[in-house]
Amino acid sequence: MNTAVNTNVVHESEAQRQHARVKIPAKLRFFGSTGAPLEARVEDLSAGGLCFNAGTQKALTVGEVHKGRLQFVIDNLGLAMDVELQIRSYDRQTGRTGCQFQNLEPQDISTLRHLITSHLAGDIVSMGEVLATLQRDNFTKARKVKDGGHGMTPFGRLKAVTFSLAIFLVGLAAFGFIFKSVYGMYFVSHAQAGLVSVPGMNITMPRDGTVQSLVKADGVAAKGAPLATFSTSMLDVLKGHLDEDQLQPAKVEELFGKQMTGTLTSPCDCTVAQQLVADGQYASKGDVIFQLVPRNSEANVEARFTYRQFGDVRPGTQVRFQIAGEDQRRTGKIVSSTSLKSADLSSDIRVVIKPDEPLDTTLAGRPVEVNSDRGPNLNWLIDKAMAAGL
Repeated sequence: MNTAVNTNVVHESEAQRQHARVKIPAKLRFFGSTGAPLEARVEDLSAGGLCFNAGTQKALTVGEVHKGRLQFVIDNLGLAMDVELQIRSYDRQTGRTGCQFQNLEPQDISTLRHLITSHLAGDIVSMGEVLATLQRDNFTKARKVKDGGHGMTPFGRLKAVTFSLAIFLVGLAAFGFIFKSVYGMYFVSHAQAGLVSVPGMNITMPRDGTVQSLVKADGVAAKGAPLATFSTSMLDVLKGHLDEDQLQPAKVEELFGKQMTGTLTSPCDCTVAQQLVADGQYASKGDVIFQLVPRNSEANVEARFTYRQFGDVRPGTQVRFQIAGEDQRRTGKIVSSTSLKSADLSSDIRVVIKPDEPLDTTLAGRPVEVNSDRGPNLNWLIDKAMAAGL
């Protein structure tokens, strides 16, 4: 079997005409480069060019471009079309000349195609059809070349990738924000209020008078150590113990001018958390002068939740909290919960939280944000699956 390829064989699709030729009654008024205009009958016409017989009136050169006017008669009306023609073939003996159109306008292309199509179909061409063809847009935009980005420059590719990445990150951030908001709304219980509490005791003023603090700079007081001195009027001390002879004006004035001093002592090894009455300031009997915190005591967190969060703040529940002034979030466990009832039977729930890590007693009184993260509750889904025997 001979498998040699014959390179002289040409497929018919490579040699066939690009445009169909038709014989349409038309005239060409051809303006040459020199001499008088040449008028000739068009022998055949196509969308790409035409053929006419120049006879022996003048010689034409192959490759030259000339201007001419193509004339048709439609409905007894003349239709003229200015064209540019390039000579592609010329027979000196017969005068047959083949031309190719150059730089045709879109409207001229539409008109030629309509005339040729109608002639091939055997339809009668009317002026109205020609005008309708000229009025509509017979051309479409060129298709975009899908080369997979091979036509883009490296900078263009980098710009496209950067823009796509930016859009992806914005969408991811929006999704994360929405997910966090929905999760916080349905699966996180937030406390209405919270603070760091330390078990302590109050030192009150025994009598009306002024106070002068004796606490050291470090605020530490051992058991029995003096905390402050107070001064009160002798008349206030003896009030209720004077008879009629001692209530004479002169005696009262004498007692009023005398002062009695006393000392306030620490009942335990404590740290002074706060001094509520300044030195030299007058205080009434029963006013709290100092707030003491026993040394080596543990600070807890107290928080208040609404009653509808009853199931989320039961003792033993793990919670997370953040103390004002700190960046870190701490964890702890609810050790007790009590209900605060009011006169209208509505109530809040106050819980005590024991931190997993000990808190410094100096944080006492600071506000705290407390959250109870219970996570998605899938018990109902498990119950349904078990009920269905899955």
